[in-house]
Amino acid sequence: MRSVPAAAIAETVARLCIEANTRLPADVAAALAAARAGEDWPCARETLGLLEQNLCAAAQNGLPICQDTGMACVFVRLGGGVHIEGNLVAAVNEGVQRGYQEGFLRKSIVADPLRRENTGDNTPAMLTVEWAAGEGLEITVAPKGAGSENMSRLAMLRPADGVEGVRQFVLETVRLAGANPCPPVIVGVGVGGCFDKAALLAKKALLRPLNVPNPDPYYASLEAGWLREVNTLGIGPQGFGGRTTALGLAIEEAPTHVASLPVAVNMSCHATRRASASL
Repeated sequence: MRSVPAAAIAETVARLCIEANTRLPADVAAALAAARAGEDWPCARETLGLLEQNLCAAAQNGLPICQDTGMACVFVRLGGGVHIEGNLVAAVNEGVQRGYQEGFLRKSIVADPLRRENTGDNTPAMLTVEWAAGEGLEITVAPKGAGSENMSRLAMLRPADGVEGVRQFVLETVRLAGANPCPPVIVGVGVGGCFDKAALLAKKALLRPLNVPNPDPYYASLEAGWLREVNTLGIGPQGFGGRTTALGLAIEEAPTHVASLPVAVNMSCHATRRASASL
């Protein structure tokens, strides 16, 4: 049994909040550069260039990539052989509070969805804990802005709708979103599970590096094919047209009921933010 102090978790979360909001993951930066090189519509190419300049300025000056520094979605993968000395939830929230204050990041969380009073420190975090074997502890912070989050959709399709029904739902979701999520986007698709599980799968799909396809060749093929179709919609960077509506598309799947076919789509913008660390 390995012990990890709650204080170490808080310190790590604080650091990851700042890192995720100021530095674009290498795989996303590479995809953005490749998209610009392959874009033949001048307006789209220029727009992608401006986005890259903004990302470079953020990294060089330690400033947020986007003015919406998002809700702090924190994913913890916790080994069964790890004992946390203290309260995990409290430690994560302390880390978010410190990170958003020390990094001068915008606080966007309201305590109640209808009365709308800001909590003032961007807590509570949206925490997801996944249990694993061994003595590992991995933390991923993925700040999620509302522009892309608000474009999420979930449907309980009929099993008879099959893969074609899922495909149509994904394409329709991106088309209806248009320029609202600040494209080019990354599209996370969750298929299977139950109502809430599908939504979680879609969000977790956004955590996978863009250069890592689904390990199942069947789903990897769907990812590549649907990404090509998304990029024929003509929305383009910031909605100005072109072939770069999405930088990537990832699918996560889970077993489901014989009479169900849940599907969820969650998008993140070109400034997809995530940072991870192991303790």
